[in-house]
Amino acid sequence: MEDFKDLRIVDNFYQTSAFFPMPTILVGTVSPEGKTNLGAYSLCFPYYVAGKDYYAMLLECRNSSNTAQNLLRSKKCSLNFITDERKYFKEAVRLGFPGETTQEKMKNCLFTLRNSALGKDRPQIISEAFQVFECTWDDSLEKAFKDKAGLLEGYPPPYRNFNGITSQFGAHFILKIDKILIKPRYYDAIVNGVKANGFPAVPVDYGYRDSTNFWYSRFKKPVPEKVQVKEGDVNSVIYAAKRIDPAVKFTDGACAKLTKIPRIFLKAALTQMVQIAKEEGISLIDEAALEIINDKRRKEKKK
Repeated sequence: MEDFKDLRIVDNFYQTSAFFPMPTILVGTVSPEGKTNLGAYSLCFPYYVAGKDYYAMLLECRNSSNTAQNLLRSKKCSLNFITDERKYFKEAVRLGFPGETTQEKMKNCLFTLRNSALGKDRPQIISEAFQVFECTWDDSLEKAFKDKAGLLEGYPPPYRNFNGITSQFGAHFILKIDKILIKPRYYDAIVNGVKANGFPAVPVDYGYRDSTNFWYSRFKKPVPEKVQVKEGDVNSVIYAAKRIDPAVKFTDGACAKLTKIPRIFLKAALTQMVQIAKEEGISLIDEAALEIINDKRRKEKKK
């Protein structure tokens, strides 16, 4: 492959061996003194997104950091998503510098902190954030509750595979999302239909590139691309609908309105419709009943 070159894979490969776009998040945790500590992170991504009894994020960090040590002890955190103002990113870089105590780094913090509505044991959240995920570390996975705070020079083996102390200097935290908070403007965009001007100005962080700078890019207007809907065969929908539940039937007309549902999601969608139909006392789903069911599905989605 003459148009590519091999690049050596080394520690922190996402920064040193690649151009990898990432979010910019300030993670709030509670120090042993009960004060909110903010640490800047980019290795924070969705983890459980469907099919579980809760939703979760994954945070990767140094196990000696204030954030990791506080999570090992208190298990609570807030994920604060900031906008792309230069002063905010400059402050995020400052808050990400290792080795400072909570008192030192938070002494002249630029951001305004407010108390969580979930309890006094939770870290405060950033008022300037456009959205906040309040989370609890699930230390039951891999029996990570056995990992304790206190070792700042590195942890001895054995190590966890994906949750808790995962290496001498590394840690992974599966964070159960307890609550998502979002500013009204962006709430309206999500609930009522997003447009190009409804997106928050989200910075994209490219990580530590050299001994001098962190690099990020500011937000630009997003470009929409229409979803290429591929309609399925109505006979396929009829076939699947007949096999969901013998107590609830679908008319051919109702099935004809469901051909735009991707085949991979069809069974799940039909199952949910049958469940709602039973709740509403509907035994035959025709086009009118389908409107009632879809209206309820939309309302549940908004909730």
